[in-house]
Amino acid sequence: MVMMSNGRSLIAYYSRAGSNYVGGNIVNLTVGNTEVAAHIVQHLTGAALFKIETVQQYPADYHETTEVSKKELRQNFRPELSAHLVDLSEYEVIYLGYPNWWGTMPMAVFSFLEEYEFAGKTIVPFCTHEGSGMGRSESDIRKICPTATVSRGLAIVGGSVQGAEEPIRKWLGIQRR
Repeated sequence: MVMMSNGRSLIAYYSRAGSNYVGGNIVNLTVGNTEVAAHIVQHLTGAALFKIETVQQYPADYHETTEVSKKELRQNFRPELSAHLVDLSEYEVIYLGYPNWWGTMPMAVFSFLEEYEFAGKTIVPFCTHEGSGMGRSESDIRKICPTATVSRGLAIVGGSVQGAEEPIRKWLGIQRR
C-alpha cells in the first residue's frame, strides 16, 4: 500500500503511443499504456500530470524503437527532454510512470530523474510491461535518487491497463466510495 501525502503530488510519466508490443502482437495504440495508467492514478489521487517527452522522437516502427532504446541503454545515453518542470519543490510525492524497456525505465526517465533534486521526496514508481514486471527499475531509481524515499512500485501488464483501476486503487490504498 502506498501512503498518500498531505502535500501536493505529481505524476511524471513517459509513454509511447503508436506501434507497440501488446499481448504477443504489434498493435497501434492511440494512447500509450503508461499514459492510460497515469490518467487512472490522476483520477484516483487528483495529482498534477507531467508527460516526460524527448526532443528526438523514437521511430514509428516498434522494432526500430526497440533497437534505438537498446543502444541508448548500452551507451548509458541521456536523451534531451523537450519539456521541463518549473519547480519540483512544491511536490512531496512523485508518482513515476514508465514502460519497462530492457529491464528498466526508458533512458528519458533517467534524464528526468537526473535533472531534479529529489531529497526528502517520495517517489512512487509504476510501470507497464508485457511480462517483465518492474525489472531493476526500482533499484535504478534508488541509485539516481539516493536522498528520496522510493516506495514499492506497481507493475501493470500493458495489455490489461484499461481494466487496471482496481489494482491501482488497491496499491494506492484508496477505498472504493
